Amino acid sequence: MVMKPLIPTLIFGLLVALFAFPRVIEAQAPPANDVAKALRELFDSEWNYAMEQSPTWASSLGDRRWNDRWEDASLAAIQGRHEHDLGVLVRLKKINRSRLSPKDQLNYDLFQKQYETNIEEHQYRWYLVPLNQREGIQTVDELADALRFQTVKDYEDWIARLRSLPVYMDQTIALMREGVRTRIVQPKVVMERIPAQIDKQLVDTAEASAFYKPFRTFPKSFPEPDRIRLVNSVREAIGADVIPAFKHLKQFFADEYLPACLDKVGAWQLPYGDKMYAFFARKFTTTKLTPAEIHEIGLKEVARIRAEMQDIIEKVGFQGTREQFFNSLRTDPQFFYGSPQELLQASRAMAKRIDPELVKVFKTLPRIPYGVEPIPDKIAPDTTTAYYRPP
Repeated sequence: MVMKPLIPTLIFGLLVALFAFPRVIEAQAPPANDVAKALRELFDSEWNYAMEQSPTWASSLGDRRWNDRWEDASLAAIQGRHEHDLGVLVRLKKINRSRLSPKDQLNYDLFQKQYETNIEEHQYRWYLVPLNQREGIQTVDELADALRFQTVKDYEDWIARLRSLPVYMDQTIALMREGVRTRIVQPKVVMERIPAQIDKQLVDTAEASAFYKPFRTFPKSFPEPDRIRLVNSVREAIGADVIPAFKHLKQFFADEYLPACLDKVGAWQLPYGDKMYAFFARKFTTTKLTPAEIHEIGLKEVARIRAEMQDIIEKVGFQGTREQFFNSLRTDPQFFYGSPQELLQASRAMAKRIDPELVKVFKTLPRIPYGVEPIPDKIAPDTTTAYYRPP
């Protein structure tokens, strides 16, 4: 926050007060603007650290400084980031919160909460479960959809990422292997979907790989020699690095990992599972409620929603039970589009109808526009009906 300069009269009055009551003021206390500056410098430093430690996130935000690498997913790096977080809290507590403006006090509190949460989560070692049916290294090709490919270096950076994929894969497998050893794994019902996702990465030609997608078109300004060089390089990287890495993952997953996953569903099977479940309940609800208290709220909400459903059933004049009504909604052709393309077009049209209504609900709208895209075919069967990808 930029502090507005004080008017001369106010400065004079403040100086009088300081000299009149010298004992009230701490002799070593830094000026308020220095305290705010220290907080901002910490924020800036931590943002840059976060970008460096999460290069794919940085790339998706348009920060190309680490565009040629994946995260360091080694156990040593994860422990290093945890120790870094502990040090950040020490630095933060040296900043006198009481001397900050109300807005920066809020920023201070949110920043502190974020790091305290990260530190508390570390003990449960959930990082040993680096993938699930929704996301993970088996779908990292989707990163390309969020990136800008405008310069030759953009393409070269992507090729560099592909060449380093085997290292990232080995680190991921090492985490999963440690998860097997410590019994920190997902239920089989979740992980049984992964092998088919890996299979879609095991293609016969580089051109058939999802990692090749950015190379199907180039900016018109690219000289032909650069296009040929980039295509040859990406073909080599996919054939020599990407596909063998996924073959390695497939063998490990089928032979070692999936058999070690849990037969039943429930965090109670994990080490400190009850405590971890309670932690995640607090984290994702941003409350201090216990799982039992949250469950009670859920029961009340289910009862309320069911009552509203029954009102709708009666209003439309449906003759039958609630279960029969639900079955009608799921099976009657009048409630479905005839093809995926019709569904996509209707969803896009609905988004445009919503646009002029947004200003009635929100005071400030984002400058970034939004759009509706089809979920990639290789992940669609295993994910939700829709999800949001930030710009």
